[in-house]
Amino acid sequence: MPGYAPSMSNDAWSPSPARYDRTPLRRVGRSGVQLPPISLGFWQNFGEDRDPQTLRAIVRRAVDLGVFHFDLANNYGPPPGSAETHVGRILAQDLQHQRDELVISTKAGYRMWDGPFGDGGSRKYLLGSLDQSLTRLGLDHVDIFYHHREDPQTPLEETMGALAHAVTSGKATYVGVSNYSPERTREAARILADLGTPLLIHQPSYSMFNRHVEDGLLETVDELGVGLAAFSPLQQGLLTNRYLSGVPRSSRAGGPSGSLSERQVTDPDYQARVRGLSEIAHGRGQSLAQLALAWALRHPQVSTALVGASSVSQLEQNVATAQNLALTDEELARIDEFAIDGTGR
Repeated sequence: MPGYAPSMSNDAWSPSPARYDRTPLRRVGRSGVQLPPISLGFWQNFGEDRDPQTLRAIVRRAVDLGVFHFDLANNYGPPPGSAETHVGRILAQDLQHQRDELVISTKAGYRMWDGPFGDGGSRKYLLGSLDQSLTRLGLDHVDIFYHHREDPQTPLEETMGALAHAVTSGKATYVGVSNYSPERTREAARILADLGTPLLIHQPSYSMFNRHVEDGLLETVDELGVGLAAFSPLQQGLLTNRYLSGVPRSSRAGGPSGSLSERQVTDPDYQARVRGLSEIAHGRGQSLAQLALAWALRHPQVSTALVGASSVSQLEQNVATAQNLALTDEELARIDEFAIDGTGR
């Protein structure tokens, strides 16, 4: 709803009673878990450089729209840890009575603190990081705890054993892996099954410009009965109209420490492909971002697409994608002309 601006007082808001009326839930593999097609991710957009009241308004509106899955990691911010701190504050202010409605996930696997136990896949790092995440979030457990990336220096049995312990200790309800190869995913699932803790979900990057999951991972999760949560389905803004008319200074490519470069967004191949995709989206009555999300969700293995939001209106536009997910064979064929793996790198 354009212009949505809730009051920020502690007692002036409660979730919409209609929040689940139009949410087409998607099954996570062969588990009992269901997720909304669009979930709210907090990578790079919930740090200390953001206005806390804007962040609070985004989370409130997400809940009103039936978005009950919040995806975090120990190092999200910036600085690392600040996203969990922000979300923890909002949970305490607004969502104490809805905790059991929410699916809250976090991860550990990238560098978080100095020394040999602040990175990787050791039991000491993973369980220590989970305790820190729970403190920042103000929770006694998360719903999904992920290992964030493969660590070839640590035996997979140790890493998966730590995930299993997170469940048996009551600090996580389910476990997942992120950025794992198909082969490593199969081995992780086998070890976890032997430990009595099924692998629930895999979280890879997946977009029109990053299609590596189509090289075996989709088939792997399907065979294992594991769900898939696609992160960066908009390729950090490359699959939006943001860069069609230059490089905004407030964008990721425009800032001094942006995660995209000006070279990436002015590349002629990128510009031609994003303009072609934008025309297809326009013909469907969608924005390019909405087309990109619908495309990522076209596979039944994809349980949810994770999107960030810098404003309430951006969140609303992304969530509205769920009302128009169907893509014809003709549209998919046209999209394939422009959806080229490696674009924008």
